[in-house]
Order: sequence, then C-alpha cells, then structure tokens
Amino acid sequence: MYAFDFEKPSSIAEAVAALKDEDAQALSGGQTLLPTLKQRLASPSKLVSLGGIAEMQGICHNDAGQICIGAATPHARVAAEVAANYPALAALAGGIGDPAVRNRGTIGGSLANNDPSACYPSAALASGAVIVTNARQIAADDYFQGMFATALEEGEIITEVRFPVPQSAAYVKFEQPASRFALVGVFVARFADGVRVAVTGASENGVFRWAEAEAALSANFAADALDGLALPADGMIADLHGSAAYRAHLVGVLTKRAVTNAA
Repeated sequence: MYAFDFEKPSSIAEAVAALKDEDAQALSGGQTLLPTLKQRLASPSKLVSLGGIAEMQGICHNDAGQICIGAATPHARVAAEVAANYPALAALAGGIGDPAVRNRGTIGGSLANNDPSACYPSAALASGAVIVTNARQIAADDYFQGMFATALEEGEIITEVRFPVPQSAAYVKFEQPASRFALVGVFVARFADGVRVAVTGASENGVFRWAEAEAALSANFAADALDGLALPADGMIADLHGSAAYRAHLVGVLTKRAVTNAA
C-alpha cells in the first residue's frame, strides 16, 4: 500500500463535496478497490468512505411496490432481508463470494464497479431496476455501458437501487471456483408484460440482455421455448477457464435452468 488521505463523511452531501477534491476515490465495501490498491493498479490521493452514511443503508419498500436498497447495504443483509419478497435476488446476494465478502461488500460498490463477471448487474438489468444517485435516477438499461463502464459521471455516487418485484425469477450461476465470480450467470425475471433475461460473466462488453430468449419466453415461459436458440461465440470472453464457444453454450444451458427454477 501507499500513503493516502482518508475521509469518512456522515452524509451524502459531505461525501459528494469530498469527492470534488482532485484524485479522490469513493470507497464502499472495498472488496474490489483495496486489492486494486495493493497491486498498485490505482493510486488515489484520498479515499472517501461511504460506510458511515446512514441514509445509504437499509432496505424498504416504496409506494410503487419496489424494493429499495441503500447503496451501502452489504450483500449479507440483502440475502437475509429480501428473501420473503424477492427470493431470487436474496439467493444471488447469498451466493456472492464468501461470508467475509458478503459482510463487507455492498450492492452500490458492485454496480459502480460493474465487473463483467459480477452477479448484481444481472439482477439489476433483468429486474429493470432504477439506479439512484446523488444527482438523478438511471434506468438499468441505460446504466450499464460496457466492461467496467457505467453512466456514472465524475464525482457521482450511487445512493440507492430500486428493484421492481417480478411475478417469478431465478438466478443460476456457474461459478469460477477460486474467485466465486460467475464464469457465466443468468438472471431470468418474469413480469406481467414480458420476460427479461440478463447474462453476466460471458461477454467482453459486460452484462447484457438476451433479446431472442426474452421474446421466446414471453410467448411461452418454459425451458423448451429456448430449443433451437443459441448465442454466437463472437464477442464472448475467452480465457483459461473457458473458451468463447463454451461460454456461449453455457448461457443457453443456464437460461433453461433459470426458467425451470423460476417456473
């Protein structure tokens, strides 16, 4: 590690002001940022901790029936507190990393980082979630913009994530055993007006919606509705854990499993 200033504001306004300093970096759960600092892949002059901001923690329901999760809420709390209302989201949160990661990592940190193999982006995109920041509200369809890329602007922080609750949903992850990130993960959410399918871990462009599967499942919500559908290998991640063709095939397999689980 190296020397840097550390600030722990108690309000969103104080955090936004602190992040205006040159080369300041927001710190949420730190499960990605701290290893990055240790490897000298980033070197901000100041870390602004969001962990002490009470208004960014907790889970509630709004008048629209959405589950509202504060951005500084750890995965373990999501897993415990939304199980009754959105079991697929709770199961996803409960399967992230290990207990240490789940008790420190936060939903806001995961979505802000937008790792191409992270689990939460698939839940947000499949649910049609709204990402609330200190400045605006961003639909999930507009928020994710590629590998590690989001619609967040300089100094903008996520304060809350609002999840519409589907009629049924399921998340299935084929995890990389060492990191427990998704080698491929598929989140399927069925709403009254159609089905949304989001895929993580597979594409070089990060999380994405599988439109052909959505159309087939909206017409017939059954695993066999996906028979004959396949994603091309072009643009899929290829590494020592799996080829592009393998990942493309795995998306189809896991989507069928998710549909079966949701049904």
